[in-house]
Amino acid sequence: FKFQHESSIYLEYEISTFFHSAKLFFNPNEITLRRQLYKLKWNLINEQNIKAYHFVDRFYFRKDFDFGNLIIGRQRISWGTGRIWNPTDLFNPINPADFSKIEKDGADALTMKIYLGNFTDLHFVFNPNDKFKNNNFGFRLRSNLRKIDFSFMSGIFDKRAIAGFDFAGNFFNAGIRGEAIISADLKNLNSNFTKFVLGFDNQFTKGLYALIEYYFNGEGKTKKEEYEIERLIKGEILNLSKNYVYSSVIYNFNPILSLSLSANKNLNDKSGFISSLIHCSLSDNSELGLGVILFFGDSGDEYWYYSTSVFLKIQLFF
Repeated sequence: FKFQHESSIYLEYEISTFFHSAKLFFNPNEITLRRQLYKLKWNLINEQNIKAYHFVDRFYFRKDFDFGNLIIGRQRISWGTGRIWNPTDLFNPINPADFSKIEKDGADALTMKIYLGNFTDLHFVFNPNDKFKNNNFGFRLRSNLRKIDFSFMSGIFDKRAIAGFDFAGNFFNAGIRGEAIISADLKNLNSNFTKFVLGFDNQFTKGLYALIEYYFNGEGKTKKEEYEIERLIKGEILNLSKNYVYSSVIYNFNPILSLSLSANKNLNDKSGFISSLIHCSLSDNSELGLGVILFFGDSGDEYWYYSTSVFLKIQLFF
């Protein structure tokens, strides 16, 4: 609903139910969302094997100008070009092992985007945190040159100085994309690290699409004895180790039915998962998905902590 031409208020409210037949050591659904200043999530059912909750995922005021826009509230901030991992996206990126996520979680923020040209803009973000004691802020400059989209970003996030870039373009008939950051603790230079992603994807035929993506996580550990499990549970990190590769194939039988096969592997401890999903669009307002995700790994490996699952996803939009 809108109260004038240049301004709007947007609200997205969701209800989610999650049933699991066995006790989970690690449940991605219960990860703390660190970019939300206010908790707008309430339990409907909180039993051992079934959880149901409702929450406000988007709620913001937007004001458009000739030169850009201003958004205040819980919004989606999506930086980066990676399909699976986004090192430059510091606003609730999705864990690839979390099959229950539909889209990225909203972040409580004040953002200002300024248009500098047809393919160029400057995006400022202020994300209050910890009762305004430890705030995050940054900017992203995005542009295009010779059919290559690219951007540069920098800021202070979680008391660390971050700088990075991303790009997306074509490599022969395939798409190529990548991004990287360097993260520095100005008080302890020994804790500095880098992260980067490089991926390729291709639409081979009208129905067949495939991608592969490599991720280097400089914040991770090479030995599983050093894995920071508590940070993973708290939502402070998405992965425990350093090197990963993800591949996926999607085949669209027709406009409403598709099948996807994916595999992700930790190249350090050799654990990972294989997943498959049949997705059907029942109508303009409803979708159905039936899938399985098989985790493998030895005791203490990264994906040993996750539970193999068969899942049914029903999405209704109003």
